[in-house]
Amino acid sequence: MDLSTSFSNLIFSQFGYNGDEFGHHFLAPNRDLELLRYAVGIIGNVVSILLYAAPIITFRRVIEKKSTGEFSCIPYVSALLNCIIYTWYGSPLVSRGWENLSLVTINGVGIALELSFISIYFWYSSPRGRKLVTLIMAPLMFAMLVVICCLTFELEDRLVRKAIVGSIGLVVSIAMYGSPLVAVERVLRTKSVEYMPFNLSLFSFLTSLSWLVYGLLGNDILLASPNFLGVPLGILQLVVYFINRGETEIVEQPIKIYDIKNVSSFFLTTPLITEILDKDDNNNDDGIKDI
Repeated sequence: MDLSTSFSNLIFSQFGYNGDEFGHHFLAPNRDLELLRYAVGIIGNVVSILLYAAPIITFRRVIEKKSTGEFSCIPYVSALLNCIIYTWYGSPLVSRGWENLSLVTINGVGIALELSFISIYFWYSSPRGRKLVTLIMAPLMFAMLVVICCLTFELEDRLVRKAIVGSIGLVVSIAMYGSPLVAVERVLRTKSVEYMPFNLSLFSFLTSLSWLVYGLLGNDILLASPNFLGVPLGILQLVVYFINRGETEIVEQPIKIYDIKNVSSFFLTTPLITEILDKDDNNNDDGIKDI
């Protein structure tokens, strides 16, 4: 027995299967469940698109403010890595034929969206933020390319390849589902849900639930297992949101306003919106006024 076969049997034995049983149970699901699994896959695609598209609102604010503020790029980088891995997992390079086509379609869309978000973040980030994005993205993408090439072209046993890719996906999914805990900690500390949008938390929970059911219906423990963590973490985010949503405070940031005519300056705070008015004989207002 060679090393690859031994590794394969070791992985599958943890779930109570040997290699042949894995091929029978995990790659040939009950025909009566295929239609239901297909329907759940469609539902998973819909809610996953909503999840991947949820940051559009956040990045619209980033574009309007021309600043990333306190938002972190880490959730988007981990989501991108997760999409790449599961696109690979669902392709014929790892799965049997197109049995996991639903994974390929949604994660392909996810890759495009996450790359767009990271690009916007990079463009409007501070020099320090851009350096951080580069330091994270460059080694991760290079390592991912090397791993994909090595496992695809050097490892002939597809079952072993599936076990390894599924295990990598499990680790990355834990990082992706765990990254919102940073936002949870900030909500608990500041009593503000500004940096943990409700729609992102809701769609994260629904996505985890959908792919958990999809994996279980297909008897694919490697696909279902990350979502055993994702579902309770999604519930945690929702609970924290509803507890703190009524306590959100607007943090006032000083903005320096210049009165060009008097060659002076003074400070205002958001969300007060002001405009500088010309002083003339026909206007009794001076300096600034509220809009």
